Amino acid sequence: MTASTALLAIALAGVGWGIVSTIMIVSSLQKRGIRINFFLLRIMIIKHVGQYRAITREETGRTGPWYYSFVASMNLALVCTIVGLVLRWT
Repeated sequence: MTASTALLAIALAGVGWGIVSTIMIVSSLQKRGIRINFFLLRIMIIKHVGQYRAITREETGRTGPWYYSFVASMNLALVCTIVGLVLRWT
């Protein structure tokens, strides 16, 4: 297994964790009475993540853990994808 393949596999794992984080954020928002349009979820996820952050900060004074989980997993996927593709092309 080459380094680029390993990095791309890590990126896929990051995307998977991002999907789990998205599901948990949407579930949390629904429990608080916010309606979610699942047809537009992929487009509106950034809005929902922001809503989750604002609501949890208002309720507890701290940002909820799924916010950081989503941001970290998406950043991990982005960085690993870019580095993996650069290594593959060189």
